[in-house]
Amino acid sequence: MTRNSKFLSISSLFGFIFLYAPILSLIIYSFNKSKLVTVWGGWSVKWYAELFNNQQIIDAAIVSLKVAFITATLSVILGVLAGYVLSRMGKFPGKLIVSGWISAPLIMPEVITGLSLLLLFVSLENLIGWPAGRGITTIIIAHTTFCMAYVAVIVQSRLSQMDDSLEEAAMDLGAKPHSLFFLITLPIISPAIISGWLLAFTMSLDDLVIASFVSGPGNSTLPMVIFSKIRLGVSPEVNALATIMILIVAIGVVAAMWQMRKKETTL
Repeated sequence: MTRNSKFLSISSLFGFIFLYAPILSLIIYSFNKSKLVTVWGGWSVKWYAELFNNQQIIDAAIVSLKVAFITATLSVILGVLAGYVLSRMGKFPGKLIVSGWISAPLIMPEVITGLSLLLLFVSLENLIGWPAGRGITTIIIAHTTFCMAYVAVIVQSRLSQMDDSLEEAAMDLGAKPHSLFFLITLPIISPAIISGWLLAFTMSLDDLVIASFVSGPGNSTLPMVIFSKIRLGVSPEVNALATIMILIVAIGVVAAMWQMRKKETTL
């Protein structure tokens, strides 16, 4: 083993330890019998039972999952359309402006995004009466605004790497534009679409700052509830909740990787 490869191996090892040791510690302490999260009191699953009896966390989890699912779906629809237009429509008037509008949420601070959306919703309510107050609808709109930008970038990147000869061959054989898109282009970029959906779902589920601006009473998301609890001290229930979320995300990632590999082998 050369000196460079040994250095890279050691650096990678320390990097993985730095990233995953806190997660492993959190999972272990979610089975801690003691109420003090820093003191080990033996193995127990009592905090999982306490978690499922905590109606506030259950309601917040339902809101977050509902918002994340709808946001990810809308972001994929809008992001695929935006990425396709920017990649396949060539030069058109205003393309630079459209590209800037799509890319802006990627670099805009979340505080600015949240505040501007809050002002927008308040102005719309005063002008046309919609949306009536802040709630799940405003959170979904706000999350879709910045999540679709990430999906558009992923899809546009995949389309730019795609072999144009496949689409040209389909058109030579008489395929119409809509058939070309749904039967040729969409299956090829499906791994990117799945990745974009998972990224949008995760970002929506994880968001705290923007949701704090645009949510209303009785519509707190899970990160908002967790943040409010941590400010008063870390509860073992939070460790149990985080462990369940890690398990769900891990299952989703494995399923997505399996689906993408299956798609690659069939093409």
